[in-house]
Amino acid sequence: MLKDAGATYEYREYTEEPLSASELKELFGKLAESPRDLLRKGDAKKVGLSGDETDAELLAAMAEHPTLLQRPILVKNERAVVGRPVENLSALL
Repeated sequence: MLKDAGATYEYREYTEEPLSASELKELFGKLAESPRDLLRKGDAKKVGLSGDETDAELLAAMAEHPTLLQRPILVKNERAVVGRPVENLSALL
Protein backbone atom coordinates (compact mmCIF):
# COMPACT_ATOMS: atom_id res chain seq x y z
CA MET A 1 0.00 0.00 0.00
CA LEU A 2 2.81 2.43 0.84
CA LYS A 3 4.57 1.79 -2.47
CA ASP A 4 1.30 2.09 -4.38
CA ALA A 5 0.73 5.48 -2.74
CA GLY A 6 4.23 6.61 -3.74
CA ALA A 7 5.17 7.07 -0.10
CA THR A 8 8.78 7.00 0.97
CA TYR A 9 9.37 5.17 4.22
CA GLU A 10 11.98 3.55 6.38
CA TYR A 11 11.32 0.03 7.63
CA ARG A 12 12.63 -0.96 11.04
CA GLU A 13 12.89 -4.68 11.77
CA TYR A 14 11.48 -4.70 15.28
CA THR A 15 12.97 -8.08 16.22
CA GLU A 16 16.50 -7.06 15.24
CA GLU A 17 16.30 -3.43 16.41
CA PRO A 18 13.61 -3.27 19.12
CA LEU A 19 12.34 0.07 20.34
CA SER A 20 13.57 1.16 23.76
CA ALA A 21 11.14 1.95 26.56
CA SER A 22 11.66 5.69 25.95
CA GLU A 23 11.05 5.27 22.20
CA LEU A 24 7.90 3.31 22.98
CA LYS A 25 6.67 6.02 25.36
CA GLU A 26 7.16 8.62 22.62
CA LEU A 27 5.44 6.36 20.09
CA PHE A 28 2.41 5.89 22.33
CA GLY A 29 2.13 9.67 22.60
CA LYS A 30 1.97 9.87 18.81
CA LEU A 31 -0.54 7.03 18.66
CA ALA A 32 -2.73 8.59 21.38
CA GLU A 33 -3.13 5.07 22.78
CA SER A 34 -1.99 3.34 25.94
CA PRO A 35 0.36 0.35 26.00
CA ARG A 36 -2.57 -1.77 27.19
CA ASP A 37 -4.57 -0.79 24.09
CA LEU A 38 -1.92 -2.20 21.74
CA LEU A 39 -0.80 -5.19 23.79
CA ARG A 40 -0.93 -8.49 21.92
CA LYS A 41 -2.75 -10.45 24.60
CA GLY A 42 -1.79 -13.92 23.38
CA ASP A 43 1.89 -13.01 23.37
CA ALA A 44 1.51 -11.30 26.74
CA LYS A 45 0.30 -14.52 28.34
CA LYS A 46 3.31 -16.36 26.91
CA VAL A 47 5.67 -14.10 28.88
CA GLY A 48 3.59 -14.12 32.06
CA LEU A 49 1.73 -10.82 31.69
CA SER A 50 -1.93 -10.41 32.55
CA GLY A 51 -2.48 -7.06 30.82
CA ASP A 52 -3.25 -5.43 34.17
CA GLU A 53 0.31 -4.15 34.60
CA THR A 54 1.05 -0.44 34.78
CA ASP A 55 1.97 1.46 31.63
CA ALA A 56 5.59 1.61 32.79
CA GLU A 57 5.67 -2.15 33.33
CA LEU A 58 4.12 -2.80 29.92
CA LEU A 59 6.56 -0.43 28.21
CA ALA A 60 9.48 -2.23 29.82
CA ALA A 61 8.05 -5.59 28.78
CA MET A 62 7.48 -4.38 25.20
CA ALA A 63 11.07 -3.15 25.03
CA GLU A 64 12.27 -6.58 26.17
CA HIS A 65 9.74 -8.55 24.10
CA PRO A 66 8.93 -6.52 20.95
CA THR A 67 6.37 -9.06 19.74
CA LEU A 68 4.03 -7.80 22.49
CA LEU A 69 3.26 -4.67 20.45
CA GLN A 70 0.57 -4.60 17.76
CA ARG A 71 2.06 -3.86 14.36
CA PRO A 72 2.73 -2.56 11.77
CA ILE A 73 2.91 1.03 12.91
CA LEU A 74 3.39 3.96 10.57
CA VAL A 75 4.88 7.14 12.00
CA LYS A 76 4.79 10.45 10.19
CA ASN A 77 6.03 13.53 12.00
CA GLU A 78 4.08 13.79 15.26
CA ARG A 79 1.37 11.25 14.40
CA ALA A 80 1.27 7.48 14.17
CA VAL A 81 -1.28 4.79 13.33
CA VAL A 82 -1.44 1.03 13.62
CA GLY A 83 -1.79 -0.54 10.20
CA ARG A 84 -4.52 -3.01 11.16
CA PRO A 85 -6.70 -2.77 9.30
CA VAL A 86 -4.43 -1.60 6.51
CA GLU A 87 -6.87 1.19 5.65
CA ASN A 88 -5.72 2.98 8.83
CA LEU A 89 -2.47 3.82 7.03
CA SER A 90 -4.26 6.10 4.59
CA ALA A 91 -4.89 8.57 7.44
CA LEU A 92 -1.18 9.48 7.31
CA LEU A 93 -0.53 9.21 3.57
